[in-house]
Amino acid sequence: MKRTSRDIRTANRYEVLRQIIAASPTSRQELAAATGLSLATVATLVGELLGLGMITEVGFEDSAGGRPRGLVAVNPSGGALIGVDIAETYVHVELFDLALNAVARAEEDMRPGESRPEQVVGHVAAAVGAVIAQAGIEEARVLGVGVSVPGQVDRDNGVAEYAPNFDWRDVPLLDLLAEHLAHPLYLDNPLRACAVAELWFGAARGRGDAVVVNLGTGVGAGLVLGGGLHRGVSNSAGEWGHTTLVLDGRLCHCGNRGCVETYVGAPGIMRRLRELSPGSALLHPGDQTATVGALARAVAAHDPVAVEVVRDTARYLAAGIADLINLLNPEVIVLSSWVAATLGEPLLAEVREAVARHALRRPLAATEIVLSPIAGDPVSLGAATFALEGALGSPRRGAGSARRPVPAGSRGAAPS
Repeated sequence: MKRTSRDIRTANRYEVLRQIIAASPTSRQELAAATGLSLATVATLVGELLGLGMITEVGFEDSAGGRPRGLVAVNPSGGALIGVDIAETYVHVELFDLALNAVARAEEDMRPGESRPEQVVGHVAAAVGAVIAQAGIEEARVLGVGVSVPGQVDRDNGVAEYAPNFDWRDVPLLDLLAEHLAHPLYLDNPLRACAVAELWFGAARGRGDAVVVNLGTGVGAGLVLGGGLHRGVSNSAGEWGHTTLVLDGRLCHCGNRGCVETYVGAPGIMRRLRELSPGSALLHPGDQTATVGALARAVAAHDPVAVEVVRDTARYLAAGIADLINLLNPEVIVLSSWVAATLGEPLLAEVREAVARHALRRPLAATEIVLSPIAGDPVSLGAATFALEGALGSPRRGAGSARRPVPAGSRGAAPS
């Protein structure tokens, strides 16, 4: 798709603000060096960000033999951003200031069978209302709400096209949410959200090529290529969880057999535990979080069944990661999301050892495999950056292609 001059300008504004958030305070000269943009372009973009109240002038620094350089920094109080992580078992929502510091959090559990669109929308609306109340801010200060939903999404039209774990097809999610939320809304999926979070604040920061492996109920790979997020021609890149790992293997929600997700996602891990020890006290039927947590504690206590489950999971995961290393030759593979965070170092150690048996020596030698260093929920953080990107794409706050409350079934741009 050909980019317009407005697309390029939005991308440049976004990159300049990203650099300011990463290195506040900073000068226009430093921003030009970091972004590769001309000093004149940076000066114009900084002026626009100052006009929006997103950044502020914070003084001067001496320069070698020249005029003192003006410094700018992000203005944390210049607005608020909300990130929504819709997962198969919960809805997690965080409210951030403009420096992307988390200010408030709320979570809604989703029990089995509670995945109808109207039920999910109800959970999201309740959690968004809760974080705004916790933060004690006016609704008008919220610049946007970024929403992450598993599966394939049409981000331009706000549609969840295919979410196999929810059995959703062509759900107009942002239109449904716009009936409850009076904020601009932006949609994408957790693969992109985790990748952006790592690119801005985590293990992919400063890396040209990285793969963020998302391990939760579902599984996928967010791709950072050439220093930027890679979406693919239809915003579908990264569906690594639905590549075939075992021919004629376990049945996947997507309808295929032997997908990576069926062996290394939380349901697959629970299945392996049942196979090894059907009556295990570690198994909490219907509760993925409790089961994976119990496994992690049991591994720490050297329980032989738990150790074998994690080792088997790591073997399958490593085979898939070796494919990513051989195919993409990244600088870093980041294990992200709640399963990776819960199983932690024991999983990482087993994966590193097993990857070495599968990946080609040369690309492997250039690749680190690490756990995500992000302490909070990376999906909510990444989703908030979608809202920030949307706000920067508008000529002024509230304008643009974000969803606003509209009559049911209609689609409309936010008023300018």
